[in-house]
This record gives sequence, structure tokens and C-alpha cells, in this order.
Amino acid sequence: MASGVLYLVGTPIGNLGDMTDRARETLGSADLVAAEDTRRTGLLLKRLGVRARLVSLHEANERERTTELVRRLLAGEHVAVVSDAGMPGLSDPGFQLVRACVEEGIDVRVVPGPSAAIAALVVSGLPTDRFAYEGFLPRRRGDRRARLQALASDSRTVVLFESPKRVRATLGEALKILGDRRAAVARELTKLHEEVLRGPISELLPRVDDLKGEVVVVLEGAAPRRANVASLLDEARALVANGMRARDAATRVARGSGVSANDLYRALLDEPKPRE
Repeated sequence: MASGVLYLVGTPIGNLGDMTDRARETLGSADLVAAEDTRRTGLLLKRLGVRARLVSLHEANERERTTELVRRLLAGEHVAVVSDAGMPGLSDPGFQLVRACVEEGIDVRVVPGPSAAIAALVVSGLPTDRFAYEGFLPRRRGDRRARLQALASDSRTVVLFESPKRVRATLGEALKILGDRRAAVARELTKLHEEVLRGPISELLPRVDDLKGEVVVVLEGAAPRRANVASLLDEARALVANGMRARDAATRVARGSGVSANDLYRALLDEPKPRE
């Protein structure tokens, strides 16, 4: 008997109109729907006019439930996985099940839908060509500071999920560690009270008290370090001292720095010769 298919189904993050026809059809045809919160998903399915068998799949039971769902899939049942909102597996249950299915050779397919992380990124006004998704930062202050320190030199835009009660603390830590970068705080995306606050972190801090609803924080990446000839001379000198030709040393050190290899080469030649 052929195994069933695991479907990862994206659901609306607020606006029910964002539910796709394919997602609705997949949930209606699945033998079983594994939901982070069966009550919440049950209400969604009722509003969509979809009838489905529901079983819970959340952080507390993911390991045990994964074993059960893999068994059902191997027996030929089709299983759809949904989170409370958005795409399952992103800071929500689903990853362990996907990994187990991949190891068992079970077909895993995605039914794309809304994502709060991507929605916040594209409306933030910050660069979108390269970004890092960090999910929720650690709750403990020391661990949270360590994570931010690790991001301090990263030039990619950073996307974070955060509790509305901790947004001010997180931005305060970011200001101290990352500096006064541009940022955006998006809340209640696609809902009636959707709001996106944009500006330097220092200007956002007084505006994030008493936030309500789902919140995504987007932070500008680190500014690229600008090298100059003087900052690269020591490295080039060391290569020459180890026997490398000045031209080759200048080319190697200048590569990717934004500094002209010719300018660095001339600087090496212009240096005074040591007295004998």
C-alpha cells in the first residue's frame, strides 16, 4: 500500500479572505487535520464550511503525536497540518513531523498561504533582498542579549516575532547593542486594526507601550564596514614579509573590500625602505 501525503497548509493570519481555494480543498479532503489548537481551527473550518477530523499537534505533544501521524501516513492516510495562523513549522509545531516523514520517504507537500514574517518584511520599508528570520528571541535577558550580539555585524534585515508585552524591552536591548537602526513594528497584520510603526529604534520606543495583538519586529541590518587603504596596509605588509609579491598581496587583500588593488599596491611601494 502506498503511503499517504503530508500537507503543510497555510491559513489566514487575520483576514479570512486570504484563505486560498486550494487550502480549503486540501483541508476538506484530508483524512485528518493536525492542528496546533483544535478549538481555534475548528472555528476556522466551521466558518469555511469545511468538515474535517481534528487532532491536536502542539509543542507539548509533538514528539508523541509525530509517531502516531507517521504511522497513519504509512497506512495510506492523508494528513494536513495547520498552525493557529500562517505557515506551520515557522516558530510553530510541524518541523519534527516533516523531518520524520522525510526520513520515512513519505511525500510532503506545501499548500502556501499567508506568513506574518514575510508580510511584515515587505511592508517595513527595509531592504528585502537578504534577511534573517529569528523567530522569538529568548525570554531570559542574558540569552536575549547574546542573540542580539550575534546579529550585531549581520548586514541582513532581521525579522523577529515578539509578545506585545516584551516589544519595548526587546527594542531597548536592540538600541543598546545594535545602535539606533531603522526598524518597523507591525501588529495585527491583515486585520481591522492593522498598524505598522516605522522609524529609528529610539523614536519607536515611546510608541510601543500598550500594544495589543500579534506583533512582528523588523530591524535594519548592520551597515557594511567601509574599508580604506590605511586599514588594509598591515595585512598586505604581513603577506609581503612572508614572501608574497607586493602586487599579489595587494590583490588578495583588496578583494571584496571595495578598495582598489592598484591603490593598495601603490601604497605598499611608497612605503619607506628600512635602513640597512
